[in-house]
Amino acid sequence: MLYLVPTPIGNLEDMTYRAVRLLNEVDLILAEDTRTSKKLLNHYEISTPLRSHHAHNEHGTTPAIVQQILGGAKVALISDAGTPGISDPGFYLVRECVKNEIKVECLPGATAIIPALVASGLPCDRFHFEGFLPHKKGRQTRLIHLSSLENTFSLYESPHRIGKCLTQLAEHCGGERLACVCRELTKLHEEVKRGTLDELAAHYSGQKTKGEIVVVVAGK
Repeated sequence: MLYLVPTPIGNLEDMTYRAVRLLNEVDLILAEDTRTSKKLLNHYEISTPLRSHHAHNEHGTTPAIVQQILGGAKVALISDAGTPGISDPGFYLVRECVKNEIKVECLPGATAIIPALVASGLPCDRFHFEGFLPHKKGRQTRLIHLSSLENTFSLYESPHRIGKCLTQLAEHCGGERLACVCRELTKLHEEVKRGTLDELAAHYSGQKTKGEIVVVVAGK
């Protein structure tokens, strides 16, 4: 069995009882960054063996993990924050487990996308999730595509590029398009700022920003 276990995006209290129980019961936990995950496991007094599994080594480690599970092991995959596979490692391991007829079970839990969408005040009955935009090659193409969408869309952005991102979104979507920037969700300094793309671009271009960011933009 492979379990995909969401972990808190900031507030350590956002672990479910089931997630804590399973992480205690499995034979091995695969973590994106063992140093980050160790803090969470120590908080919940979880002593299950921990092994590194991230984007740079997953192709090399996956075959052995699959064989370990086929041999009877129960393995849990966690990311640094949120649900594995959503802009985080996970897809490749899940695909290989499915190919080998290994049961995969994904627990519901923390993710930054849904709280940001709901808190934005923009329509969220249907939406598009973009993940991270390409830094260079293909970025312009994605921005043009996003500007044409009729539904609300959301994306992740780093604090170092948020001003540039909002400026580019304003250029392609129009400065009056409504949007919302959600920063440090669930954490002590959580910030949800709403306005037009022009207003948000002006605000975030003129200051140093820290933390994880989700941008939500109204549809065309």
